[in-house]
Amino acid sequence: MYEKSLTIAKSWLNPPYDKITQEKVMNLIEGEREELVESFYKELDFGTGGMRGIMGVGPNRINKYTIGKATQGLANTLIGLHEGQEVSVAIAYDCRNNSNKLALNVAEVLTANGIKTYLFNSLRPTPQLSFAVRELGCKGGVVITASHNPKEYNGFKVYGADGAQIVSPFDTELINKVRNLSINDVNFNANKGLMFGLGEEMDSLYLERLKTLSLSPDYIKKQKDLPIVFTGIHGTGSVIVPKALKAFGFNNVMTVASQDIIDGNFPTVHSPNPEEPAALEKAILLAKEKGAELVMGTDPDADRVGVAIPNPEGEYVLLNGNQTGSLLVNYLMSRWKELGKIKGSEFVAKTIVTTDLIDTIANANKVKVYNTLTGFKHIGAIIKKLEGKEQFIGGGEESYGYLAGDFVRDKDAVISCALIAEMVAWAKCSGKTLFNLMEEMYISHGFYLEDLLSITKHGRLGQEEISKKMSSLRNNPPNRIAGEEVLRVIDYLEPHKTGLPQSNVLQFVTNKGTKVTARPSGTEPKIKYYFSVQQSLSCASEYLNVKEVLVEKIAKIKTEMNLKP
Repeated sequence: MYEKSLTIAKSWLNPPYDKITQEKVMNLIEGEREELVESFYKELDFGTGGMRGIMGVGPNRINKYTIGKATQGLANTLIGLHEGQEVSVAIAYDCRNNSNKLALNVAEVLTANGIKTYLFNSLRPTPQLSFAVRELGCKGGVVITASHNPKEYNGFKVYGADGAQIVSPFDTELINKVRNLSINDVNFNANKGLMFGLGEEMDSLYLERLKTLSLSPDYIKKQKDLPIVFTGIHGTGSVIVPKALKAFGFNNVMTVASQDIIDGNFPTVHSPNPEEPAALEKAILLAKEKGAELVMGTDPDADRVGVAIPNPEGEYVLLNGNQTGSLLVNYLMSRWKELGKIKGSEFVAKTIVTTDLIDTIANANKVKVYNTLTGFKHIGAIIKKLEGKEQFIGGGEESYGYLAGDFVRDKDAVISCALIAEMVAWAKCSGKTLFNLMEEMYISHGFYLEDLLSITKHGRLGQEEISKKMSSLRNNPPNRIAGEEVLRVIDYLEPHKTGLPQSNVLQFVTNKGTKVTARPSGTEPKIKYYFSVQQSLSCASEYLNVKEVLVEKIAKIKTEMNLKP
């Protein structure tokens, strides 16, 4: 493996690779073998979120040249699909180190191939890119981001003309095009005449459209001074979320000053991932000081949002992605029903690893539910497929990504923040908190508790270990989980049985509704285990007791399966 990697590395010591890149490669050759192998042993793959990896030199890293090849492949694909038509692409980027430079590289390659590009003049959330693609009638879009990954990462996400991340056959064709390219096939000679800037005018259009999603403007007027704390965690959320909350009518939005500073090193957090409790620590401290009734934080590209709320004892508790998603769906359906908007053709969409509580809520409201593979692109594909036939209410995924409305086709933390705040205002007008709403939801539909265990396995050897683990589960599935009989083993490598595209995912479902899912991540060096357990809740006073039972049950499952972080 070393000799192969060394040979590839030496090919990077000559043009078209620039002098700085050549120097970095030489330093690797003269340095540690393992880092050289990791950088050069393979090319970065496209996963559920596009291409994502550690920044550095080599084909297994994010840099000008790997981004350039991906962009050239995109250009070739779009020109081939739209022969004889004007092809345009919108480009956005987040706060990460080098994101602005890489976005410019994308624009340069696209324009060099005769493609009109719209490049945001400063960082913007991913959902705004989705909106811009649709608003401008582009044939595609690109976002430079690694979402919630650590600071060492960056990435390249591709969008289709519908504003959603690409799916088959577009993604397959693109991947094949990229694989068949050499670096000498990439045209870096930009045509500046085809490059156009995007700025505040697109922000205004987006915010105006966002306001049309409000279901409770009268309730917001009564609660316009609702104390809210928001943090963008050094990312793009700081650019637009406070404006969105103001557009909805909230006047008392406080931000974490130290985290308003745009910085790709994320200096105040270990990780900018709102799924991790530490990411919202500073926001919660401010909330305690100011008596806020809602805390929200978004990831670097503002497509995910983490939420904290006061419990009955006044302590701030973090909601997981399933809880927030269920509350949002429950709120949307309640208001749609109250407003007479449910006519029989509405639907919600979620991923197969997202809580079944959403299915239960939807079924109770006679609303269809579509379950998709992991990755919001599949939800976007469902919305596109049903456009003009059925109406999308909302939905999302357990990994803190949600959407309402259809003018954006990716998870949108900006929309989510506005609607979550609206939900709190709506509840408060009835003398309730968001925590009260959650208890009522569990009493009506069952107490569902979910947990996620991610086990990181870095590098080539780590990928091999993950593969072996999945093979072991396939060949020797458990017969019982937590003392419950396993009734169904769902293998998503068997599309003829699942009705979904093939995916390396296993689910085990017991006779009491317990569900365990094993899934290698498509964007990170991890294998993920999802746990879902459920029990009835008779009254709010039993909340803590039932929660403890469910927590212990999940812990028992992890022990039985010998799963450790």
